[in-house]
Amino acid sequence: MPLAALPNLTPAIPEIFLAIASMLLLMLGVYSRKKNAMTTVTYGSVIILILTILFVSLATEGRATTFAGAFVTDTFAVYVKALVLLAATVAILMSREYLANQGIDRFEFPILIVLSSLGMIMMVSANDLIALYMGLELQSLALYVIASFQRDSLRSAEAGLKYFVLGALASGLLLYGMSLVYGFSGTTNFDVLAKMFHDNHGAPSAGLIVGIVFILAGLAFKVSAVPFHMWTPDVYEGAPTPVTALFATAPKIAAMGLFIRVMTGPFGDLGAQWQQIIIFISMASMVLGAFAAVNQTNIKRLMAYSSIGHMGYALIGLAVAGHIGDVAIRAEGVQGILVYLTIYLFMNVGTFACILLMKRNDRMVEGIDDLAGLSKTNPGMALALSLFMFSMAGIPPLAGFLGKLYIFQAAVHAELYALAIIGVLSSVVAAYYYIHIIKVMYFDDVVEELDGPISMEMKGILVVSALFVLLFILYPAPILNGAQAATAALFPG
Repeated sequence: MPLAALPNLTPAIPEIFLAIASMLLLMLGVYSRKKNAMTTVTYGSVIILILTILFVSLATEGRATTFAGAFVTDTFAVYVKALVLLAATVAILMSREYLANQGIDRFEFPILIVLSSLGMIMMVSANDLIALYMGLELQSLALYVIASFQRDSLRSAEAGLKYFVLGALASGLLLYGMSLVYGFSGTTNFDVLAKMFHDNHGAPSAGLIVGIVFILAGLAFKVSAVPFHMWTPDVYEGAPTPVTALFATAPKIAAMGLFIRVMTGPFGDLGAQWQQIIIFISMASMVLGAFAAVNQTNIKRLMAYSSIGHMGYALIGLAVAGHIGDVAIRAEGVQGILVYLTIYLFMNVGTFACILLMKRNDRMVEGIDDLAGLSKTNPGMALALSLFMFSMAGIPPLAGFLGKLYIFQAAVHAELYALAIIGVLSSVVAAYYYIHIIKVMYFDDVVEELDGPISMEMKGILVVSALFVLLFILYPAPILNGAQAATAALFPG
């Protein structure tokens, strides 16, 4: 191959580094002593993910493409990738103690998280439908395995099987939609599709619209939006708790980043065709997330419905991005999503750190009633969990309130008043079950104490997450400016 034909690999350095490093980690795990393999690979994975965050943040200014335009890197990709890699790093740190206690501390676990992270950051940078599918499947295949990682547990095996079967169905829908788009347009490249629809003044054929609907269905499954949410409660409850913490953060953020890129990029001029669908799934997700969680007694199941509701709030911003006309309003919607996802990450990481600390006689407990009287036995953990619950409920002045404020403001500016009103009302309903957890911790009598003490890793995660949620209102500028710069990459000028 002549030298001139080699692609410029600079934009893809983080992905190439992560791919090579994951293979080296696998070799390291295989050839390490069995006793040391897990510790070595766990901390090796954390170091590799942190180095990847550094490589991502050093990405060149502006927009760069490679692999014949199938891969793109810009400030939007940098922002979303940093969130995804941070979530994966924290999930690995949270898993170490849990896996050892459950007797499933196999070195393959952190490597699978690293490989799924590689798929996630690949799909965020996808600039072609084929590249999108490759990233999505690499992420999904690794996640199917870790969902059922606790092989001796019937619940874990069931969670992995359900996730696999429904994930395969969603992938089929997505692939069918992509084939229709290719069949009716003759291209899979996002830039070519965007130019085609722009030149045609947003007048696609019926076949293309059907293809976009199937793509929407496939992506809605990945963010567990209603009516493609059915896998979420069972998988969250059955999977090992650190895996649930990962599912609630990194894949959701990556899938939402992909959702934004696909709908505002190639199909940006077709907002009139897809905005109504996004409005419907956003409303349905918020309402179901609010009402279905009210009667839950298992805290992981409650968090599953909570995450469905939160994705509904984030989708408000995507509905705003489908606004025809004012680019500033569309950009405000995307910026609102990015700020919301950042806050969502810290709230969820902190909450799942608390759930991982719910142990009694070295056995995990998951009932909300198991938190009874926690304020008397472990006031620090009770305070942190209260902060996360109040923030998720959107109580000012915590970070969750500001996240919802930015999203609802964008909806009002886009004149999507019904969406904003349903969002506010569902927040009020959801506040019931968040505050119920606080009531159990502070006002119910202690039945049996939870185990202690707390490891340094978990203490660090709890403290950092709680401080972020508490102090975000005092200094939101770095997150707001980062989200604004990321949004500007999608809406230049």
